[in-house]
Amino acid sequence: MADKNAKPVIPAKHRRPKLAASMILTRRRASGDTEILLGRRSGGHVFMPQKYVFPGGRVDRTDGFAPLAREPRKPVTDVLTRVLTERRARAAAAAALRETAEETGLLIARPGAITKPKPEWSPFAEAGVQPDAEPLDLVARAITPPGRPRRFDAFFFQADADSVHGSAELAGSGELEDLRWATLAEAHELDIPIITRFVLSELEARLTGQDRPVRCARVTPKGPKVEEL
Repeated sequence: MADKNAKPVIPAKHRRPKLAASMILTRRRASGDTEILLGRRSGGHVFMPQKYVFPGGRVDRTDGFAPLAREPRKPVTDVLTRVLTERRARAAAAAALRETAEETGLLIARPGAITKPKPEWSPFAEAGVQPDAEPLDLVARAITPPGRPRRFDAFFFQADADSVHGSAELAGSGELEDLRWATLAEAHELDIPIITRFVLSELEARLTGQDRPVRCARVTPKGPKVEEL
């Protein structure tokens, strides 16, 4: 007899993508080369196991109420709100900060007290800081194709490592293995997903001074498509 309380199983091709956010942390080597922070997903993950990716993850409902020291800058919010509500746009930026803290131990923050912090913001509260969305730029958006076991509508933010408060030692939750700083050339030699290569190309264009709009990569019935937000 069927369980009347059981949730219906949605076929993979009909699953709606979950809102997600990733962080591209960058820093300069003494040689002048730009490095980015990547980590390898464990083999136990259903989504992109063993692939090197940027820190990030799904946006939680509570991220929209994150205790931010400063909000995202207006140019970033203006682009996000072309496709998201203001609350979800704020939540996406906050999620990038939260996931970076969880997966790398790095706090993009500034001094400030958090009153009655939720568990997800406890690393910031214990350090006497509040997460800071003001340093974030928006680089790209990507939507997982239909039919995949997990689907995400992911926004890729970028921040300079100078915005990290306190220790720059990498000490995450273990969700990402082999955390490492790599130049753009070195990153392309790693086992990275196709979409990460797209995001890297968008980042490279910006770093070389190209005035490129924020673009979205997705799959349409007519095939892959890249379009401006």
